[in-house]
Amino acid sequence: MPTRRQEKVARVIREVVSDAIANHLSDPRITGFVSVTRVAVMADMRSADVYLSIFASNESAKDKTFAAVTHARTRIQSFLAETLESKFCPVLRFHVDEQFRKTLDVMRLIDEVAGERQRQEETEPPE
Repeated sequence: MPTRRQEKVARVIREVVSDAIANHLSDPRITGFVSVTRVAVMADMRSADVYLSIFASNESAKDKTFAAVTHARTRIQSFLAETLESKFCPVLRFHVDEQFRKTLDVMRLIDEVAGERQRQEETEPPE
């Protein structure tokens, strides 16, 4: 379970990374919408896993966007170092967060099953 300090640092990292991606990176490979979904700070505060949810027109654009963000890691860390009041600036590791996509897939499956069930109820004769 993360400590209060880890949660505070994670919140700051999330805000700084979101701002950096939205306002300070001018890489043409970044297309679509990039959202920082969660940040996990290690107990020693030396590294942090940053999970990104990328909404792009296709998989290729999504991959290019993720590559551009990971390429700009040191620049994003410099923004973080300016903001964070800590002895160390955590090393950021970026990951694609597939949780949102999985949630959408589950919701789609639920809708399909509900639709099939409704069609079955409509075709069955009443008793």
